[in-house]
Amino acid sequence: MVWCSGWELASASSNAGILGVIGAGSMYPDVLDIHIRKCRAATDRPFGVNIPLLYPDIDSLIERVIDGKVPVVITSAGNPRTHTARLRDAGIKVMHVVSSAKFARKAAAAGVDGIICEGFEAGGHNGLEETTTMCLVPQVRAAVDLPLAAAGGIATGGAMLAAMALGADGVQIGSRFVASAESSAHTHFKDAVTQANEGDTLLTLKELAPVRLLKNGFYESVRAAYAKGATREDLLALLGKGRAKRGMFEGDLKDGELEIGQVAGLISDVMPVARIVERLLDEYASALARMQSMD
Repeated sequence: MVWCSGWELASASSNAGILGVIGAGSMYPDVLDIHIRKCRAATDRPFGVNIPLLYPDIDSLIERVIDGKVPVVITSAGNPRTHTARLRDAGIKVMHVVSSAKFARKAAAAGVDGIICEGFEAGGHNGLEETTTMCLVPQVRAAVDLPLAAAGGIATGGAMLAAMALGADGVQIGSRFVASAESSAHTHFKDAVTQANEGDTLLTLKELAPVRLLKNGFYESVRAAYAKGATREDLLALLGKGRAKRGMFEGDLKDGELEIGQVAGLISDVMPVARIVERLLDEYASALARMQSMD
């Protein structure tokens, strides 16, 4: 949710009855401070901050969430052992995102309060293993005895029910909320998500950090580089700096990096967060009733 989930989306989500999350991956520490303060002013309900551990300024970001008394921190893309104890000592609940049962066990050993297992259907940075959510959830459930949220490919109430049937206690949803009124994504990117069809995303750039992208001019440049035998250094040079901001926040649909999940093919409209949550719960209830009627 880099460049997509600022204080407006997080507070609207919390006000709608779910846990809103500020995506700190695109934020300098001072910017994160502002988003925490504005989120706290906009909601009296709990909210979280996601901190990808591969980004710079991690120590400063950790200090800001502690100073801001953020209730929940979600760490990802790194070793949870480095910061979990410090966050928990400050009274913060810590969840860690994993892409395998092996990493789930390591996160549990690091003392996290909960696990988010994310299948490779998800948008943004992803696991090398390419394990689907349906395969991943029961494996992680068998590996750890902690609160477990499923992520990746979930944008409907039916998918929520399926994840819980596999052993999840809840779900994390990203792509559906990119296409929300309160998302900080550029309107052009939101429209591109709603126009995406089956097969319009692909996991790539594994040599750097696997990322699922909507196919566009930049993606075609990546594909052409691979065809020419690009090295890791070549790919780094092609990616450059600010590519994700250019695409998702500034709306450059040709040369920007457009991170979104496979489930974009199911998203056809931009709605307020409250309406999205209402629809998800209605779909969940309908799916549950249908399953119960089959007894």
